[in-house]
Parts: sequence; structure tokens; C-alpha cells
Amino acid sequence: MTAVVPVFHPRAEPRRAVKRGYPRGAASVRLCRTLAAVERLLYQRLVDAVVLDVKAAPVAALALPGRFPRIPMFVLSALRPDDGALLATCHASGFAGLLVEGVDNAVAGEWIAARTAQVARRAALADAPRLLRLTDRLQLAAWEEVLRRVAVPTQTRHVAAALRVTREHLSREFAAGGAPNLKRVIDLARAACAADLLGNPGYTVRAVVKILGLASPSHLAGLARRVAGATPQELRTVGPGGVLQRFIRGRTRSRT
Repeated sequence: MTAVVPVFHPRAEPRRAVKRGYPRGAASVRLCRTLAAVERLLYQRLVDAVVLDVKAAPVAALALPGRFPRIPMFVLSALRPDDGALLATCHASGFAGLLVEGVDNAVAGEWIAARTAQVARRAALADAPRLLRLTDRLQLAAWEEVLRRVAVPTQTRHVAAALRVTREHLSREFAAGGAPNLKRVIDLARAACAADLLGNPGYTVRAVVKILGLASPSHLAGLARRVAGATPQELRTVGPGGVLQRFIRGRTRSRT
């Protein structure tokens, strides 16, 4: 299941422009007619970025970045020269960027895709292959598949099926050369994503459990403890990079 990018705009063409230009496979662009529909997606799915026409619902739109600071939010509005005060307010509210409707439509999708929450998480985990001793092509491909599936419950067999190898072969080859076993690395990626989501004041632990498809808050608590030696509340301040650093300090092997 890929992440989603909600686009709220009262006019169809700006919404479609983002969808047309968004790289295929990077995320699923969802066209929203109301800001309430955006909020529903924020609590139902892993959201990679949000695109809003702040002029259509200024009060509610300007409040969103403060609640979800780790999810980049972008303005796409018909801005005029006399909108200086609005632009300053958008900047102060925490919007990650501004796009001018009609001027930036052609580049909007590609530009946003390069600045998403997924991009930031991958940057925070950029040292993971080196630190985890993943050097073989199959190991690296498995790591990429684990990151791609971070929002859904994942087992070794799912990754093996995606890579068209047997579960046994993947398990054996992934752990070669001193790397952690794949089950442990799946836990790492999920815990890092949970830490990123919990960095948003708008999310409770229960909301993150739902977004990631975990069984219960206790399931997340167990995951955080195994991977990072932390509670879910502590994950809020640790972040994805902190989860990785804690993981490599003695938590790379599962007991099973």
C-alpha cells in the first residue's frame, strides 16, 4: 500500500495538474473536494504530503501544519501581488512551500514529490544499509521493498514474493555477512515510521497504530521496546534517525 497525497482545491484543473505530474508509483494522489476529506485521510492512511488551496478555507488550512509538522504541506492557490500578508502567514504557519495556481501547475507534482515525508524518512535512514551491512544486490532490494511496504503489516514471505525468490533463500541471503535478520529489519522500518508519525502533535498513539495497521497500542509498545528500547511516547522525540541509532546498539538480533 503506497502513501497518499491529498490535494484540496475547489477547482478541478489544479487538482488534476498535481496528479498528472506526480511520479508514478511514488504515492497515490487523492483529489479532495473538502478539507474534511483531507483530515479523514490523515487519520486513515500514511500521508506523504498535503496540497491545499489556503484561500478556500483559510482558518482551517492554516492550522494544519502546526498539528502535522512532519508531513510537508504545500500551498497551491491563485496568489496575487497583494497577497503578501497571506504568504507571510503561510510561512509562519509552517507550510513547506508555495505554488502559484496557473503558473506552477506543470511542475507541481514533480516538485512536491521531491519534498515529501517519505523523502525525509529515507534521508534519515540513508546510513542504514552501511550500518546494517547490507551490500549484496538482494539485500539492498529487500531493504527497498521493506521501506515501500512500511505502512502495512509485512512478513518475510511478502518481501520474498515481491523479489521473486523463496522465503528461505531470502532469509538466508539477507542475514549473510553479519547483517540482521530480515524480520528484525522490518521491525526497524516500522518503528522508524511510527517515530516519524508520532512527531506530529495531531497524532495519538492509537491513531498511529491504525495508520500502520498494527494490532493494538500494546503491539506498538512491544515493537518500540524491541527495536529502540523506548516507549511509544519516547518515540515522539527520537525520530527515525534516532530509532536507527538505538537499533544498531545491540538490538539487531531477534530471539526467534
